[in-house]
Amino acid sequence: MQAKVRGTSQPSAGRPSAGGRVKAGADGVAGHHAPRKRFGQHFLVDHTVIDAIVRLIAPEPGQVMVEIGPGLGAMTQPLVERLGHLAVIELDRDLAARLRARADLRVVQADVLTVDFTALRDTLQAGTASAAAGPAQRRLRVVGNLPYNISTPILFHLLDHVDAIEDQHFMLQKEVVDRMVAAPDSAAYGRLSVMLQWRYAMDDVLHVPPESFSPPPRVDSSVVSMRPRVDAPPVDVDLLSTIVQVAFSQRRKLMRHTLGRWLDARGYTGAFDLQRRAQEVPVHEFLALAASA
Repeated sequence: MQAKVRGTSQPSAGRPSAGGRVKAGADGVAGHHAPRKRFGQHFLVDHTVIDAIVRLIAPEPGQVMVEIGPGLGAMTQPLVERLGHLAVIELDRDLAARLRARADLRVVQADVLTVDFTALRDTLQAGTASAAAGPAQRRLRVVGNLPYNISTPILFHLLDHVDAIEDQHFMLQKEVVDRMVAAPDSAAYGRLSVMLQWRYAMDDVLHVPPESFSPPPRVDSSVVSMRPRVDAPPVDVDLLSTIVQVAFSQRRKLMRHTLGRWLDARGYTGAFDLQRRAQEVPVHEFLALAASA
């Protein structure tokens, strides 16, 4: 079930206000930072939304968590208050420098698409009490308000490290979340739906209006909850990706014109109904095809 939150957008000490200005406060971030369009920066400033997201994440002391794109620290502060320590990935060098002033943050200044999350998990758990705990506690919890201009590449990058991840909670453009959770035979169902539903159970859990951000984006946003599936069948991810990409390359055509030709070129002789459009094929059938092609 998706919750809806009305905007409040009332700044207070230590939290971002309109235009990215903040007062010095508990989060240790101060000064003025103009949002940078090239980084896709839209800072979350609505405290009602922030509180709702943190409740959905439900962080607990000792968990190993990484926040992607902390920005001015609006969500960072309530997270670290509950966790005790938090790792953050920030590309903007000015914001990273501000965040480094905090002893309770481990700051990774990098493009998130270059971060090895499996290696980061190993590094972070080595310094926490959870290192001796069970497998679920040793995995990363990943959260963030993802830059909308590179959100899909980030999701696919994390897919490569899914075995190191316990769960993910992301703020994304609502249209992207709709595609992620779409059912077969719907307009939103496509490559992103298949690739992510193979490995994750996902829910659209919170609607966030544009006025919750500074500057406001031109689109509505949603928070998605992503939990890796323990029953995901093993497949060649590159082969699956190619099959799905070819199948959806011409959505309006029957697959015999696209995927059929690709399968013929591989000498595939198995049973797969090509007299359908790609959006009619459920995830499990794509997985079965990838396992036998």
